[in-house]
Order: sequence, then C-alpha cells, then structure tokens
Amino acid sequence: MTDTEGQKNEPSPNKSSSVAGGDEIPVEQIKARHKGVYLLPNLFTTGAMFSGFYAILAAMDGKFEAASIAIFIAMIFDVLDGTVARMTNTSSEFGLQYDSLSDMVSFGVAPAVLAFSWILNEIGRIGWAAAFIYASCAALRLARFNTQVDSTTKGYFIGIPSPAAAALIASMIWCSYEADITNQLAFLVAAVTALSGLLMVSNLDYRSLKELDLKGRVPFIVIFAVVMSLIVITIDPPRILFIFALVYSFSAPVLWLKNKVYGLKA
Repeated sequence: MTDTEGQKNEPSPNKSSSVAGGDEIPVEQIKARHKGVYLLPNLFTTGAMFSGFYAILAAMDGKFEAASIAIFIAMIFDVLDGTVARMTNTSSEFGLQYDSLSDMVSFGVAPAVLAFSWILNEIGRIGWAAAFIYASCAALRLARFNTQVDSTTKGYFIGIPSPAAAALIASMIWCSYEADITNQLAFLVAAVTALSGLLMVSNLDYRSLKELDLKGRVPFIVIFAVVMSLIVITIDPPRILFIFALVYSFSAPVLWLKNKVYGLKA
C-alpha cells in the first residue's frame, strides 16, 4: 500500500512497531526475540534439570537410592555448565536465569520431596513444614544470588550454595534409606533439612571454587589430591559424600563462631 505521494509506508528501523492494541514495542525487544542462545552450556543445564526431575519422580515412587544418585548427577551437570560457559566465554543472562530455574528443580524441590517422601511424612505437619522451609529457602537463596551476582566477594558465597545443601540431604538419605523408620530419626532429618535451608539464606561466607584456573598449570600435589579423593569416594560413596557435605556445611558456622570467640577475648 502506498501513500498519497506513491511511496511505501515502511517503518523506520529506529522507531517502535505498533501492535493491535495500539501499544508500541521497542525495536530492542523485537531484536531480542530473535537473538539465539548458546547451545553447549544450556545442554548441560537441561541435563541437570532432567536429573532433578527424575529424582522427584523416583522419590515419589519410593526409589530413594536412585533419587539421591540423580541429585548428585544433577550436581555434575551443574558444575559442567558453569565451567564450560566460563571456559568458552559463552556466559549470558539467559544462561544465568535458566541455570537458576534448573537449580530450583534439582537442588530446591527434589531434595525436599525426597526427604518428605522418605521419612518426613511420618511426623505430619512438622515434616512438611521442614520440607517447605528447605524449598522456600532454596528459592530465596537463588533469587538473592541473581540480584547480587556482581556485588559479592570473589571466592566466596553468601550462604551455603544450594547444590551443597542438596548434597547434605541426598547423601544423608542415601546412607540411611534402609534404616528403620522411627520418630526420633524423623525429627533428626527434619532438623537437618530445615537447618540446611536456613544456612542457604544466612549471611555466612562459604568458600567458592569458581575462581580456580582450570586452564593454568597446577602443582603435582593438586592432581595427586584429586585422584586420592576420587579413590576415597569409591570406597563408600554415600558415607564419604555425606562426610564431605557435612564438613563443608558446618565449616562456615564453625569459623564464624571461632571469630566471635577470639574477637571477644581480644
């Protein structure tokens, strides 16, 4: 269609486009819709989400060992997606948001459902309250991380990372899913589950491994330590992983308490 002068009415590339309701859409938004996403890191993120989703289904079906293992597999994918994105310079805002949603499924909902399906349902409201505290704190932890991602101290996390909290829950259940169900054990699991959630929203500083230079040279002793750690884990995976998760989870509270005590003495 032409105007009165016989020229086509084409929208300027620098102007906004109109929609049926009369509202205008900025050109920047139109371009953003057609912008692609990086494939490789997001494939690993999808693998992590799939593992977390399977863990939920397995937990609801009473397959507690499989659900625990699936959560650890999700952790491997979660480490790989961030590492690959940093090494290949394919980090993006989309990847950050997608990773957070995947973490909420794998390390927020899945551990809570696993704990409740295994034993927390035995103690009624206290059980589901503990599971909800964990899941809600995981959501708050991820939201806080996304809003403070550029302002946090490098080398440290504020609050325990959700994968580490999930590792504590998953390894604890992996160790004891065959144990006799008692109210005492149920209350203990409820306390650990709720405490893990509260640690995620705490202001305690947890050491981060994201700043490790994987492309640079390292001393031989580092490689030796990694190999020995893998050997130790293979001896008894659930119990060794539980010990690792327990030590990391309570490392920050112990250091905080130590600094408080020595600070008062000084």
